[in-house]
Amino acid sequence: MLRTRNFRAVFVCAAVLGLLAGCETAPPRPQFPELTFGHLPPIRLNVAELQVVRAYASPGQKPNVEQLFPVLPAAVMERWAHDRLKPVGAEGVARAIVKEASVVEVPLPRTTGITGTFTTDQSERYDAVLEMSVEASSRDSGRRAMVSARATRSRTVPETITLNDREKVWFELTEALMNDLNASLERQIQDNFGAFLAQGTSLPNTSSPGASSQRGGIRTEPLPPAR
Repeated sequence: MLRTRNFRAVFVCAAVLGLLAGCETAPPRPQFPELTFGHLPPIRLNVAELQVVRAYASPGQKPNVEQLFPVLPAAVMERWAHDRLKPVGAEGVARAIVKEASVVEVPLPRTTGITGTFTTDQSERYDAVLEMSVEASSRDSGRRAMVSARATRSRTVPETITLNDREKVWFELTEALMNDLNASLERQIQDNFGAFLAQGTSLPNTSSPGASSQRGGIRTEPLPPAR
């Protein structure tokens, strides 16, 4: 009888320990800041209206993974347009068009056999493409101007990466892409928009030495506390 009781006690303890292990609290999900551009000089346009159009429709399933990002690339592109492009004219329309905001997950080959047991491989690569155009038109003068920029980057992650660290990589990828896109669109608008650039618009001189280092980048702003 004593042995039976001892066995039951050991079994109960093992079951309780198993439940405690299974109920271990997962690490909290990281809170990522907003990516904004309001700290950069506004691009003042001689138009009366700004339209921001999302022409890209995400498939919403793998291999595309942009829909899983903590900060959606297409939303950041729209934020760029609202923060930087300012209509100050009497007539005319400017349109910022999100043409592509895709991130594709590509599985990478793994090391097999005994060597693979002791090797930490890069398991996935994320190929990201952001493409945006900005155009302006005046019905009164018949003038038109259009520029387009395409930013591409890739990042790989190890097979041991956690979900939180993967989301951090995704956030950093979005931030880097938007810095590229911002610099390219700013330069092209300055070079090609001519009379559509309003007086008083002050942008970096891209033709001067070291101009690329003078460019501003993204500002990260903390999210407001949850209510």
